[in-house]
Amino acid sequence: GQFTLRNASFVVPTGAYGMLMGRTGSGKTTILETIAGLKHVTGGRILLGDHDVTDLKPAERNIGYVPQDGALFSTMTVREHLSFALDIRRVSRPKIDDRVAELADLLEIEDLLHRLPRGLSGGEKQRVAIGRALAFRPSTLLLDEPLSALDDDTRNQLYSLLKHVQEHTGVTTLHVTHHMQDVVRLADKLFRIEDGVVTEQPVKPSS
Repeated sequence: GQFTLRNASFVVPTGAYGMLMGRTGSGKTTILETIAGLKHVTGGRILLGDHDVTDLKPAERNIGYVPQDGALFSTMTVREHLSFALDIRRVSRPKIDDRVAELADLLEIEDLLHRLPRGLSGGEKQRVAIGRALAFRPSTLLLDEPLSALDDDTRNQLYSLLKHVQEHTGVTTLHVTHHMQDVVRLADKLFRIEDGVVTEQPVKPSS
């Protein structure tokens, strides 16, 4: 349509947890989709580490992406979700099995591997979506409001999980949110988008 983003520029340091806030319709998801290669740019560059990925296909960017609804496949088990990205990259079955076991342990979903998404809670679905995004060891993780539909107890569990995942994997993360509590609990860097311009904001201390 008529929506455009201009002069949106910001840096998330390697290995840091960045969060992006802004009003509904301000372009937060558009930024994630552009970084992931799902939307094209008409100017500027997208740099991931030392690599200019502006013209690369999504599969060539080494990005794990969790869309807002998780986008789990209804006919695939949790195990199949965790192995999906490795299967399409033709990784050997023993290596896939090892990686699935590692992710299941990291995300505490060992008991769910045989289950389908329709039988999972909201928090469990998010763990599976995050695991699928991490399976091929991406250098960058993009999260589009992954905690927005969760109750307080589940949200608190996911705070601990996401921080643990970041510390364990070292993945550079950009997380879109509407909630300042998410920022307080997770963010190393905070950015706000308004009228297409992204500015860095102070991260409030937890105390």
